[in-house]
Amino acid sequence: MKKTIIICGLIGGLIVTSWMLVAMAGLLKDPEFWGSMLLGYTTMLVAFSLIFVGVKNSRDKYNNGIISFGKAFKIGLLITLVASTMYVVVWMIDYYFFIPDFYEKYAAHLLVKLKASGASPAEIQKQIADTQSYGKMYKNPFFNALITYCEILPVGLIVSLIAALILKRKQNAGNAVFAN
Repeated sequence: MKKTIIICGLIGGLIVTSWMLVAMAGLLKDPEFWGSMLLGYTTMLVAFSLIFVGVKNSRDKYNNGIISFGKAFKIGLLITLVASTMYVVVWMIDYYFFIPDFYEKYAAHLLVKLKASGASPAEIQKQIADTQSYGKMYKNPFFNALITYCEILPVGLIVSLIAALILKRKQNAGNAVFAN
């Protein structure tokens, strides 16, 4: 079962980190590439579809076709943690070694969009203060990792919950026919 969790988590992590690296390269070339956020979350869903594979494999291969909601959710959560940790580690390496000015570019892009929207000078000043404060926090690796986990973990938790609800089985399907 551990092997299933690790393999599904690593493959899911590979899928989601590959897309993140491609998306970041596109975003740095074209700041209007914000459609990548939708594609990013779609990729997370695709990556976390391996939770279904892992839970079903564990249920059928190791538990004789029976798995509780709790055990199925735990397997999904562990797959989520493996994939999410891989995502966070790759982001931290990318951010600190290859695009350490990412947040400054992001903040400048937000400011340009805010000015173009006709925001008042007070709104613009507030945005500048907020982005500077947030930028200082973002330089902290702990805060950066926490924010990055907050991007991906909720998606994995939801998929884990759905997979556990769908794949739980209190008795083997073959025995269920004769249980009545």
